[in-house]
Amino acid sequence: MTRKSFLQGMAAVGAAPLLPAAVLPAGTAEAAASARPDFPLLRNGTPADVFVDAADDPAVLRAAGDLVADVERVGGVRPRLLHTVPQRAELLVVVGTIGASPVIDRLVRHGRLDASRVKGRWEASVTQVVDRPLPGVDRALVIAGSDRRGTVYGIYDTSERIGVSPWYWWADVPVVRRDTVTVPAGPFVRQEPAVRYRGIFINDEQNLTTWSHRTQEPDKNIGPRTYERVFELLLRLKANYLWPAMHPYSDFFNKHRENPELADRYGIVVGSSHPEAMLRNGVHEWEPWAEEHRNPDGTLPLYDYTVNPAVISDYWRARARQNAGYESSWTIGMRGLHDSALETKYATTIPEKVAVMNDIIADQRRILAEEVGEAATPQIFIPYKEVLELYNAGVQVPDDVTLIWPDDNHGNMRQLPNETERHRSGGNGIYYHLSYWGRPRSYLWLDTTQLSKVWQELRRVHDHRADRMWIFNVGDIKSIETGLSFCLDMAWDVDRWGPDDVEDFLVEWAGRQFGRRHGSEIAAIRTEYYRLAAERRPEFIDKAIFSTVHHGDEAGRRLAAYEELLDRVRKLGAKLPEPYRDAFYELVEYPVHGAYLMNLKYYWADRNALAVRQGRGAGTNRFADLAEAAHAEEQAITRRYNSEIAGGKWDGIVNPYPSQIPKAPGRPAVTRVPRQETSGLGLAAEGNETAASRPLSFSSYTRDRRFVDVFNTGFLPLEWQAEPSHPWIRLSTSGGELTDQTRIWVEIDWPRAPEGTHHPMLTFTGAGTTAEVPLRVVNDGERARQRARGFVEAHGYVSIDAAHFDRRVARGGARWRVVRGLGRRTAAVEAVPTTAPPITEDLPTRSPELRYRVRFTSTGTFPVTVFRLPSLDERGKRRLAIALDDQPPTVLSGQAIATGNRGDAWARNVEEGIEKLTARVTVTEPGEHVLRLFMVDPAMAVDQIVIDTGGLPVSYLAPPESYQKPE
Repeated sequence: MTRKSFLQGMAAVGAAPLLPAAVLPAGTAEAAASARPDFPLLRNGTPADVFVDAADDPAVLRAAGDLVADVERVGGVRPRLLHTVPQRAELLVVVGTIGASPVIDRLVRHGRLDASRVKGRWEASVTQVVDRPLPGVDRALVIAGSDRRGTVYGIYDTSERIGVSPWYWWADVPVVRRDTVTVPAGPFVRQEPAVRYRGIFINDEQNLTTWSHRTQEPDKNIGPRTYERVFELLLRLKANYLWPAMHPYSDFFNKHRENPELADRYGIVVGSSHPEAMLRNGVHEWEPWAEEHRNPDGTLPLYDYTVNPAVISDYWRARARQNAGYESSWTIGMRGLHDSALETKYATTIPEKVAVMNDIIADQRRILAEEVGEAATPQIFIPYKEVLELYNAGVQVPDDVTLIWPDDNHGNMRQLPNETERHRSGGNGIYYHLSYWGRPRSYLWLDTTQLSKVWQELRRVHDHRADRMWIFNVGDIKSIETGLSFCLDMAWDVDRWGPDDVEDFLVEWAGRQFGRRHGSEIAAIRTEYYRLAAERRPEFIDKAIFSTVHHGDEAGRRLAAYEELLDRVRKLGAKLPEPYRDAFYELVEYPVHGAYLMNLKYYWADRNALAVRQGRGAGTNRFADLAEAAHAEEQAITRRYNSEIAGGKWDGIVNPYPSQIPKAPGRPAVTRVPRQETSGLGLAAEGNETAASRPLSFSSYTRDRRFVDVFNTGFLPLEWQAEPSHPWIRLSTSGGELTDQTRIWVEIDWPRAPEGTHHPMLTFTGAGTTAEVPLRVVNDGERARQRARGFVEAHGYVSIDAAHFDRRVARGGARWRVVRGLGRRTAAVEAVPTTAPPITEDLPTRSPELRYRVRFTSTGTFPVTVFRLPSLDERGKRRLAIALDDQPPTVLSGQAIATGNRGDAWARNVEEGIEKLTARVTVTEPGEHVLRLFMVDPAMAVDQIVIDTGGLPVSYLAPPESYQKPE
């Protein structure tokens, strides 16, 4: 049985296991055993009791209670939770931890339960049906873990197999009721996770705080009741780690002493973020501490280790002593209060600051040794922002401390461990953002990071042995459901998804939430949603980003894609049974609709601004109305989310415009013109902001259509007419009455058009005036089109999707691979392995290469632009090379450092999701040539390549791909 066939079979009955490693090869003894009858958790209205030894860990006892509740959710009958083995039972669920459950240990000792691949492992488990396991018990489903969390994950695996989604509460995914509830006989072995500590950072959480205060704990701003829900979600997602909420509008975690107690009872490891050394929340806790520990002269001590080391040390020591009994993660090092830079009044140079940081770490290590002892693990050091510069300048981090490497806050890892760091006993981890508040722009509203981008970076991270801890910034949790599920799935089994099948995760995940028959369509919707966000996140939209005049109205084509996507969403939503509607709105419809409206209002605002420049009359105000209507609709769907979905359960959880943090783009400014009792004919042809000086370009290869906007310069209706100069020019409409504006589409009837280059004309008349639009039509004939090889130059450029290469050549143990779903089109190419050494000499013979056939009609020296996906290496370089035919390659260098600024190259790259690297190539004669792309540094990903042969207009996106004869 293959992994995919097994998953499909499980999905067919409404569930699928999260662990492919549980599927064993056909022909093994275990595979034969798995052919035995399924185990009925509920049969004929009678549930199997659940036994767990009272001496087992509290986390296991509590999770066993969730299993009992989950069986009731599915079957409507609640099993008994037993702490002693019944004298007689036909069926029994036995839950326990190896070494903590005498019953489990006896089964292992007597060879009834094979725990050889589980015992002594980290968070591993085995689930297996055992016949006659105990006196008086005929058959048992045994769930045994190597440690407490291993057992807990085995429990929740069972829950998900019977149809209880990890998102049953947080996203209102319904549980299908069934009279008979069974699970496969097994055995299912859950191996150790790929990453030891896997978790989330609740950050920039104003919406979560608002919701929690309104619906969970009116006397608190995120407290134990909310954290109980968070802890359960994490465990169901196979996570084990949390950085709790930490901003001024939230209660700090240790304010309510129930919080760390609950975390320990659930089995969650609690740590703290980069500015929160030693589990201290500086936003809330430093000021009261400073007030109680004033300087001898009565002044307040500063949070500056060069000024007040003793007071700060005692501040850290108090928390270490207070939380010594819990399983915690200890952040060492130091930054300023509330995510600000490190303050060092008496250390001004980099070497001086390095020395101070070394002293800080030594002090913290001493405190932990004295107050916590050997249990003070893991300890982590996070070289975030300016601390990375200090680390690279010589900060000495003890070998048993885990280095947590941050991304640039926008999903691009800043640097990764070198060969020496990969062998640290403390290992390496990452801090990765799915949500962010800060420069150059914030994205806090929707889940918009392309999953293939996440896969690419996390795969690269793991290849560099950063596998001890992965922490994901998830903002308010809501809206990040899909991305978070994917990240934690990879954290458990990093090899499960490859460059060709990231979308398969979406198929499987959506199938588990909404039923298998809808998985593929929802996956396709989410993939297109992420692709559009890869062009520009909806939170990054602004005026005049996308062109409204070039490439068939670049912005309009983007909106048309959104409209088509929303139409698919609505049609699918209408097919779903009523119980699924809330979950569908939260997980699918609202993100698509919200992103669409955010783009739509700025599209109409751009059209409004253009209309003013063009001198339109009624149409100017029409565009203003449409922009404001889109903004109002966006507000309305958000109100629906907060007040109607799930009966108002999510009051306050979604808000693009929270009051205390940077906001998503709001209502764009628009202009209205006063009504004039006049009329007049105006034209704006594609490629022109006003009038039609740039001809409409047509090629028999690309067979485009072009637009002409016909508009009224006043407010009174007018009659207009369009007349082409040749009968093989086709118009979508040729005239009529016009109040504001209309767009007509122009196409060529190619079988009727004569071969050669022609310059026909369109003549427009109306309101007593005549205007002309020139065309340029190049028709090489159908025979030439069929014989063309490679990408054909047309309209003054060649546009290539990098994944559509003619040939790839692997060299030196490195190669280019295609990553589906990555970038602005359907796929991108990446140079791998990501750990390969750079190649800087003899590129044509030593470097892996991609080749593209190009057919030029022009000659000359032309700029060629490579659209690469941003990636960073603050200790290295980001280079690739390009050449035409046998000409010497030109090395192109990309941005390697995250500056954290606004308005510079790094900022532009993360806003646009690509970096444009430009060289020049010389075409000495027309005809077929070969464009060659070489790796210089590994892990470079390329999306598109564009050659400007003299006609490329300025636009945000690359032009539509050039014609290439289909294979």
